[in-house]
Amino acid sequence: MADLDWTRAAPEGAEGPGPWIEVAFGPDDLVHLRETSDPENVVTTTRQKWDAFVLGVQAGEFDHFAAMDAQGPATP
Repeated sequence: MADLDWTRAAPEGAEGPGPWIEVAFGPDDLVHLRETSDPENVVTTTRQKWDAFVLGVQAGEFDHFAAMDAQGPATP
């Protein structure tokens, strides 16, 4: 996996080591994900599943995970 071109998903203007999520698109339609604090721990999925996930994020399907209340993450 040393030959993968990793792209860091960090907020614009963010500085420092993170931790941030990084994504790399590899051969055979595989998508690789890792966290900058543990770059040896790589999760791999298919491009089809990644595309479905991205569409779900864009459609707001996971927004309830980010919504916070006084007790922690909100439940759907």
